[in-house]
This record gives sequence, C-alpha cells and structure tokens, in this order.
Amino acid sequence: MLKELEYPFDSELILKKSKKMKKLLQSEGSGRIKKNIAVLGGSTTHDIVRILELFLLNHGIEPVFYESEFGQYWEDAVFGNEALTAFSPDIIYFHTSNRNITFWPEMGCSARDTGKQLDRQFEHFKEAWEKAKERWKCPIIQNNMEYPFYRLLGNQDCVMEAGRTAFVNRLNARFAEYAGGHEDFFINDINYQSAVFGLDAWSDPFYWHMYKYALNLKAVPWLSHNIANIIKSIYGKNKKSLVLDLDNTLWGGVVGDDGVENLELGPETSMGQVFAEFQNYVKHLKDIGVVLNIDSKNEEENALAGLNHPDGILKPEDFIVIKANWEPKDQNILKISNELNVLPDSLVFVDDNPAERDIVRLNGQGASVPEIGTPEQYIRVLDHNGYFEVTSLSEDDQKRNEMYRANAMRAQQQESFADYGQYLDSLDMHAVILPFESFYMARIAQLTNKSNQFNLTTRRYTQSEIEKAARDSSKITLYGKLTDKFGDNGVVSVVIGHVEGKTLHIDLWLMSCRVLKRDMEYAMMDELVNVCRQRGIQYIYGYYYPTAKNGMVRNFYHLQGFEEVENRNGNTIWRFSISEDYEKKNKYIRVNQ
Repeated sequence: MLKELEYPFDSELILKKSKKMKKLLQSEGSGRIKKNIAVLGGSTTHDIVRILELFLLNHGIEPVFYESEFGQYWEDAVFGNEALTAFSPDIIYFHTSNRNITFWPEMGCSARDTGKQLDRQFEHFKEAWEKAKERWKCPIIQNNMEYPFYRLLGNQDCVMEAGRTAFVNRLNARFAEYAGGHEDFFINDINYQSAVFGLDAWSDPFYWHMYKYALNLKAVPWLSHNIANIIKSIYGKNKKSLVLDLDNTLWGGVVGDDGVENLELGPETSMGQVFAEFQNYVKHLKDIGVVLNIDSKNEEENALAGLNHPDGILKPEDFIVIKANWEPKDQNILKISNELNVLPDSLVFVDDNPAERDIVRLNGQGASVPEIGTPEQYIRVLDHNGYFEVTSLSEDDQKRNEMYRANAMRAQQQESFADYGQYLDSLDMHAVILPFESFYMARIAQLTNKSNQFNLTTRRYTQSEIEKAARDSSKITLYGKLTDKFGDNGVVSVVIGHVEGKTLHIDLWLMSCRVLKRDMEYAMMDELVNVCRQRGIQYIYGYYYPTAKNGMVRNFYHLQGFEEVENRNGNTIWRFSISEDYEKKNKYIRVNQ
C-alpha cells in the first residue's frame, strides 16, 4: 500500500504524481479483484476516474471504468446505452451535485409548492436509480447534495420555504430514506465531505465555469478516497482489527515510569480529556465489529494497571489479544494476526512513535499504519481514513468481539487436551445447515465478499444476487451456522452450486477462518450430499482457482474425497461420485438438531 494515499494526504501531490503512483501500485503484484465501475456524471468526471483508480488499486481492487458523456447520467440510466450494457457494470456511481438540481423552490412559494418541487426533483433521481438497477442489477452509489455556495436568505436560508439550504436538507433526507429502504444502494456523503474540505473552497465557481467541475480540483482526491472506501467495503476489503500502543497513545505518559496515578487520562487536565475522548471513540468501534488488540513495549503488569485506570474507558476485557512485552512490535503484529486467524493486512496499527510505525509498515506484511499525528488528531485520522467503512451492519458484526473472545477460550481449552478429537468432542458443537434464508441474506453476501483464505473460487456476490440464487430452482444453496459451549459463531460457511442434469457444479464454497479445523467443512459436505441425493444428482464438480490468499484450500477437494480431473496452471477441476454407501466425514458436529 502507498503511504501517500492514506489520510492525511497531499492532494496536490496525488494529482501531480498520479501516473507514477499508478505504476508503483501496478508493480506491487497480482491478487487484486477486478471490477467494472460505471461513472455517470452530471459534471466533468475525468480526473475523478483518474484518482479513484489509485485509491481502488491501493485497496486491492483493479477497476475498469465506463465514463458517461458530460451531463448524461440521467439519459444513460433511464434510456440505456449499448456501450454501458456491453460494459456490464459491477457498480454504478452517480456523480451529481446541487448543480444538477433543476426544480428549486421560488421566492414566496408555499410549503405545498416546495413539496411539489421536492417530489419532482427526487423522482428525477429515483427514476435513474431504479431504471439502472432494473437494467444492470448491480450496487449503486449516489452522491447526496452539498450546500449551495451562497445563501440568498442568510441564516434563514435553512428555514424558509424558498431557502435553497433548506431544500438541500430535505432532498438529502429523502435520499437517506431511500437508501435505508433499498439493498445495494449507498450514499456518498458529499454534504459532509464538502464541510470537512471547506464549502467555499469545494464549491469554488471557477472550476464549474472554466471546466464544468462541480468541485474544486484539489478536492478530487478527498472525494475519490471516500468513494473508494464505499467500494472496498462492498467487496469485503475493510480492515477487521485495531492494534493499539499504550503509552502516549491511549493515555499521556509512560505507565512504567510515571505510575498509574500520574498518567494523563480523564477530566482533570485538557490532555487527559483528549485521551479519554480517544478511548471512548475506540470503545465505540467495537459496536461495529472492530476487534481491539494491544501491541505495547511494556511489562504486562504495568500495561494491565494502566488499562485499569479509574478514569479509563477501555479495560483489559475490551481487548482480545494483549501483547505487552519487549519483543519487536512488527513480530507482535504477526503473532496477533496468527492468533486471530486473519491476514496481517486486516490490521490497523496505531502508535505515537514514528520509529515503531516505520518498523511495522516495513515488516508488518500489509498492516495499515496511519500517520496518527498529535493526540488531538487521533480520532480524525482514524475516522477519515475509513478503514472500517460501514455499508452493512449485521448481528454477527456487532457480536464479533464476543466471537473472537470465545475463540481465545477455545484455544485455551485445546491446550488441555492431548488428543485433538477429544478436544472437538468437548466443544459440544451444533450446526444449522439449511438453504439460504431471508434473515441471513445480508450476512451471507458479506461473507462472500470478505472471505479470501478459505474460498475456493473467490466469487463475489451482492445481496440481490444472493437473493436471486436462493429463488433459482436450478441452484443449490446452503449456509452453515455453528455454536458450541463457548458461544455462537454465527453464519460461517456458504455453498452455492448450479445443477445441470444429474450434475452439480459448485460455484462458491467458503468458510470463515474463525472456525478452521473444527470439521465444519465436512458437516457442510455431508449435508450437500444429502441435498444432492434428494434431487437425484449423481456427480458433484468442484473448482479451485488459486489466488495470492487462498493457498490453504489447494487440496480441499482431495480431502473431501474428490478426484482431480483437470489441472491447468493451478486451476483445478475435481469430481465426486455420490454412492449409496457414502460415508459421512463429520464426526464431531451435530447438524440441524
């Protein structure tokens, strides 16, 4: 990843050095997912596409773009376009702004008249979204509206019926309401982004009248960064965990030298308030599923004493792994990654010490390391980077810390058993394996986009595609939930296959890494065979397509009893013949009981 593309970034440098940055990113190797992105603009979009490509490459997404003609966003969406249809977009981004509002209220209008204008304007956009969704069946990203750059009615512009500020607020509320009620529809909040950048600068009329840009050219990297965050979240490229230093990161001072009583934390000093506010922010990240860990050069006793500070908001139980020792922090990062069973590039490392940041950036195998700045800037830097951008929030997300804590308890219990089979028996595991159900559609779609290691084909699905597969009689779909005496792991495995005659072809088989080595894959295979028998299927074909991250399942089908029938450059096809005397492979999980 390029450090220059993490917030706070230099917009002018990105605009000036974009070609060089693109070459550097492309030279970093393969393994990116490829996506077709249609940008339908109500203004000039060329530089947005140019810079958006950089941020997406930095997130592991290789984009191909379709760009509408100037101002043709509505026509392309409503009437269709042969070139766009041939392009087959994976995502459509509508780049519009208040320059595309045509039904402004007039001075002296009534509330009823304003309502009519609002309805007309909203329906204009809604028609574009729904025609595009009907025609191309892909996720849609839509800008909301930035405020006008002038207020004819002064401060009452946000109150009076004729006020354009008030109109934008109402239109944005309608956009948000629509997004809340429709799957695969996401708002890019330029109302907030323009406020952060500075509205006067963002809406500088020079760029509109000179180049037909709806925003300042220098704001393009900030806009593109935000769009890229939404796209990478849709495709499961979010970070999963925050790894924090302690001294001068979660509190002011060095606990081993200063003592707990002398740390700056809490209401007594201004800096103590800053650290308390940061701890409060980090605590709330748990609510959206961010897993918290510690990597600190400290005696463990001192670290725990600091975390038990009476004015501290974060306590030891808020963290899954606490590495408080004198080992190099990059080594601790890799150990944390291993204990969580996630890749290092799923981690974000936060440390006030620039030398420690550089070590982890160089040797942390892809862990993100923001330039965190001074304590007053910690929240802003983390938040603006969008590492944990939310496009969906499932029950499993909100329980993620509980799930990882339960995994840690399982690991402790495993150490007490000499025989691994006895350990699995001791877990008292129960699985529910059923065809896709509406309640779990969001989580299933999320898994298809987040799971990279235990994923045979790494196909990605939107929620609407998952729902379509569930309705398709030519498909076989299964999801698996797993519980044990330590807790509920949630939905952890997904299989999708299509039937051709007496044969099932597996399009997707994935499993969450948090249930590795628990025999869940065998339980899924047993149930898949049962379903195939009920439908008169005699053969199952499985496919393995190697990526930079899924080498762990290279021999998956061999372990399941399949025979290899083709191997081309690592892309393998496997076949399984269903016999009447099929011997179940799962020994330790009770299924659908």
